[in-house]
Amino acid sequence: MNKNLGKLVQQLGEIWKQLGTSQRVSVLAATFVLIAGLSTIAFWSSRTEYGLLYGRLADGESAKVIAALDESKVPYQIGAGGSSILVPADKVYTMRMQLANKGIPRGDGVGFEIFDKPNFGISDFVQRANYVRAVQGELGRTISQLDEIESARVMIVLPENRLLLDKDKYATASVFVRVKGNSQLPTQSINSIRFLVANSVEGLKPNHVTVVDNLGNVLSENTDNDSLTGLTSTQLTARRNLEQYLGRKAQDLLEKVLGPGQAIVRVSADINYDTISKTEEKFDPDGQVIRQQTKNDDSVDSSTSSSSSPVGISANTSTDTNNAAAGPMNNSKTRKITSTVDYEIGKTTSSTVQAAGGIKRIAAAVTVAGLWDGTGKDRKLVNRPPEEIEKLRRVVSNAIGVDATRGDSISLEELAFNDTFATEVTQNLEKQQTHDMWFNLARGAAYPALGVLALLILLKMFKSTPIQEIPLGVPVGRLNGQGKLNGNGAHWPEDAESRAVTVDVLNKLIKENPANMTQAIRDWMAKGGRAAEQ
Repeated sequence: MNKNLGKLVQQLGEIWKQLGTSQRVSVLAATFVLIAGLSTIAFWSSRTEYGLLYGRLADGESAKVIAALDESKVPYQIGAGGSSILVPADKVYTMRMQLANKGIPRGDGVGFEIFDKPNFGISDFVQRANYVRAVQGELGRTISQLDEIESARVMIVLPENRLLLDKDKYATASVFVRVKGNSQLPTQSINSIRFLVANSVEGLKPNHVTVVDNLGNVLSENTDNDSLTGLTSTQLTARRNLEQYLGRKAQDLLEKVLGPGQAIVRVSADINYDTISKTEEKFDPDGQVIRQQTKNDDSVDSSTSSSSSPVGISANTSTDTNNAAAGPMNNSKTRKITSTVDYEIGKTTSSTVQAAGGIKRIAAAVTVAGLWDGTGKDRKLVNRPPEEIEKLRRVVSNAIGVDATRGDSISLEELAFNDTFATEVTQNLEKQQTHDMWFNLARGAAYPALGVLALLILLKMFKSTPIQEIPLGVPVGRLNGQGKLNGNGAHWPEDAESRAVTVDVLNKLIKENPANMTQAIRDWMAKGGRAAEQ
């Protein structure tokens, strides 16, 4: 095996010595490309793929995770300034479950895991303090999950439990947030934080939650309607929102007609914040109605008789004889009807409650850009026709709801906008875009050009290199060990007589390499035929 390998190496060395410059360059380039490709494949196949274990970790939590990984002898990588840790992709979920079993990471603060361990014999004060700490930690972790916030801490102040409540003492909370990139936290996120904290603490109102960022800005506003400051802030906010809404409506309408940036609209609104409760009563004398009617009907029947007998015993004795002897009877009837009627005067009662927020007056200032004619130094301002100005005024008036009876006013003026800065920016942007376009085109064409140039140089080197025949077998002179290399690279004896090949040598050559000898005889016969023709 070693002998054959040595012969192979010797033949390759002889072949390499007989190669030309271009052929050697080609062989080396092909060998380098092959080795580089095999090395790349081997590297990528043996490379360990890492996946994200945890991200956005604090320094303390990162240290705990790294300590646990070192204890488990798991390789890891640290990225993003130490806030993210990567482990082999096939071990991500396993390590997460193992670390979760150890309570790592916990995040900033202490959550409800503080009650996982039973603590007997602690006082009510300590238990209440632990509860507040747990709520603060859980709220801080929850707020940190927002996309705009990097970290958050919550401080809660709860009034003491007493038999008699003091209305001047109420729950309050403060939230400190670290915003990503020192950007401005949106109002919607601020309100979300306030309502999240308020709804997590008993007796806490959103107005009593203060939000502060890492730049020292107080993000929350006092919206307590019971205080003068809160009422004023609410009124100013309502007025600003109304003015921005009306101005945006009119400006969007004008920009659709004139073009973007060709109009500026500012609206000033006077809002009535008075709350009026009105009760009105009206009496109608002509609209009388019967309230009560009483009617009494009395009838009296009476009868009397006149007697003509003398006064005496018989007159005082009531007998039938006496009655018969009495005089005629007098009957009388009396009837009395009494009617009482009470009338009610018609009354109408109305109650009206007028809420705050009504618009008392609107004033709008509208500026439209003038028209320019010409370019360069010949550029001049051309005024719009009065009819067009009036149309624009009516359009804006209808858009924002101008009421002349209310005293509303609108001012529309045509002015020349200072577009020098915008023109320079546009020109610079166009130049930069043109430069980038040509640079990208040149860069895209440079690589193919370099490739074509290298190919042309290689072809030229191949053409300029003389064709050299590579001997396929052992030259005749090699068997004799005499002579020197001729023009074709074969060993021949120095004298002409020794060039003759004996029968024994020819038989030996045929036995050793019959294929090469066959090819050599064919070449000799071909050369001999061409020589005969010449």
